[in-house]
Amino acid sequence: MKQSPNSTSTSAAQTLTSQESRLLVRETLRISASLASNAGLSSSTGIHEGAAIPLMDENRRMGLVGDEFRDSSLKLICCEEIDGRRWKYVAEKDSFGNFKNNSIRTVSLHTPQAPLDELMSFVRSYVVPEGFPESVTPSYVPYMTWRALKHFFGGAMGVFTTQTLLNSVGISRNSATPGAVAINWILKDGAGRVGKMLFSRQGNKFDYDLKQLRFAGDLLMELGAGVELATASVPHLFLPLACAANVLKLGTGLSILISKKNPSLVTTFSLLSCGYVFSSYREVRSVVLHTLNRARFSVAVESFLKTGQVPSLQEGNMQEKIFSFPWLKDRPVILGSRFRDAFQDPGAFLAIESLFEKERYIVTYNPSKGKVYALLKDQAKSDDILKAAFHAHVLLHFIHSADNSLSSRSQQEHLMPAATDFELHIAESCKMVSTSYRHFKNNAAEQGWRMSDSLLNPGRARLH
Repeated sequence: MKQSPNSTSTSAAQTLTSQESRLLVRETLRISASLASNAGLSSSTGIHEGAAIPLMDENRRMGLVGDEFRDSSLKLICCEEIDGRRWKYVAEKDSFGNFKNNSIRTVSLHTPQAPLDELMSFVRSYVVPEGFPESVTPSYVPYMTWRALKHFFGGAMGVFTTQTLLNSVGISRNSATPGAVAINWILKDGAGRVGKMLFSRQGNKFDYDLKQLRFAGDLLMELGAGVELATASVPHLFLPLACAANVLKLGTGLSILISKKNPSLVTTFSLLSCGYVFSSYREVRSVVLHTLNRARFSVAVESFLKTGQVPSLQEGNMQEKIFSFPWLKDRPVILGSRFRDAFQDPGAFLAIESLFEKERYIVTYNPSKGKVYALLKDQAKSDDILKAAFHAHVLLHFIHSADNSLSSRSQQEHLMPAATDFELHIAESCKMVSTSYRHFKNNAAEQGWRMSDSLLNPGRARLH
């Protein structure tokens, strides 16, 4: 099969063209029909052959006969599902029957959405709660309908009341100025509403990363205050600056222009901002939570691997990283990742697949990205997710230890870790997890951690 001209040989996963996708799907149906028709018992043979006829008729109707793919070099690696949408991953073999490097391709098994449907899905993700309608009660829709009408009428009243307030402070009633100023003010407040929607888009991350988002909110609040202060120096930019300030409404920062024109104002604001941010930081630090999110889970596993003991609630919360914001993508461990992000070569997956036959997850390391990936299978439950996260941190610990011990030698001899080294680390981590995971859970429970209420926020991708 030919690849798209825009594809490169170094990409980790390539997307098949629509024609190739159709061919592969039809070939899968052909193989299923062939296996069914070759069943051992004559009675069942007749049944399966009858069931296979519509499949073959469908192939002919589409102008695709099964023989077109009989000699294909593409082989199925695994299947993946995200929120009901499915993909198949295939790889290409060479003439010797070995998989080619960087030959993993993605085949989408769902019909692409129309542009309008994609737009509506995007808007819906910002307007309704996550998991709607299953995640809400039947009274939610009528409640939010009347609430929206209330805010509509309230916003309309706000325009008139703002205009009246401006008139009361001396702005001429007979000019267009009050209306223009009122509209500017309403737009500013409207931008603030948009900022709230964007921030609330984080959804359940408020539960998973409560401290991080709380502190990030205070930082943006100070930043918004700084932008509002900038309107004093550039009044002709009041509307864009005020809108930006209301969208942010969270952090600290002033322009050099303001510092030149209002030095005393800058000094006062800077002192107040420092006090606000420091108080917010200490406020978040003082909270002791009993659940394990990703940050606290990482602290607990690292302490367990180094000392053999899980830290207490107080110690674990004090060591949690507050500046590790949920939207950042530089995390060393990815839980519930997609197959195409974790594996570049089919051989890397097949080499470790047997190690996780009895598990409901697969853990691997991608050296090109420097991250550990934990892929969850479709049967994975809460405890399986916990175990996968624990296994991922154990593997990361092994790799970091090996890197530190070989760093000086690698610099001198210019050595690079081989794929077999990572496979060895994965095998060693499997042995350690099998003997230490239960001890880790018991130790964590003794320290007061609620393991059943873990908030690790895994990805939604599942392997089949």
